[in-house]
Amino acid sequence: MNQTPIYNKEAFLQIVQDRRAIRTYDENVKISQEEMSEILTAATKAPSSVNLQPWRFVVIESPEAKAKLAPLAKFNQQQVKTSSAVIAVFADMNNLDYLEEIYSKAVEHGLMPQEVKDQQVPSIRNLLSAITEQANRETILIDSGLVSMQLMLTAKAYGYDTCPIGGYEKDQIAEAFDLDKDRYVPVMLISIGKAVDTGYKSYRMPVEQITEWK
Repeated sequence: MNQTPIYNKEAFLQIVQDRRAIRTYDENVKISQEEMSEILTAATKAPSSVNLQPWRFVVIESPEAKAKLAPLAKFNQQQVKTSSAVIAVFADMNNLDYLEEIYSKAVEHGLMPQEVKDQQVPSIRNLLSAITEQANRETILIDSGLVSMQLMLTAKAYGYDTCPIGGYEKDQIAEAFDLDKDRYVPVMLISIGKAVDTGYKSYRMPVEQITEWK
């Protein structure tokens, strides 16, 4: 049975406090595609620049897919081997291709007036068509970082543990899973499953040290 997401402040803060990077998981625990889809759906409520939602996911769960990933994540073999899945998060350089679809669906579902869509779509298209490739890359990486953090918090709310992984062969990961490497920019890998230990607590610098009030 799926766990009901928790919305009160105390429970959410507990989720944040309890989330730790887990490297060893219970290999007997599998996450169904239905439940994984629920987790990903909740994660995609994250904000993105002009709502273009540039994130894309590859859920690596089969033994064959994990075997393909393993040599690309040499220093994270334990997560790859024991997790229920490893989610590869990518950012789509062609995010502008979905502008019309996203805004048309917003109108169709009563989330945006037609006149607002008619005004915003050409303005956004003109604006983003003029920016540099580097500027686009920076924007979609920020957006995909937001969805990644939301994914990890959502997983924790469902009773699962995660670990963000940055150490892997980023120049090979897209093609390994049949994606266009020039279009899909690797963001991170996220292992997910049931922890077999509590992981390690880590020190956080005090807010007073990292914040200025003006």
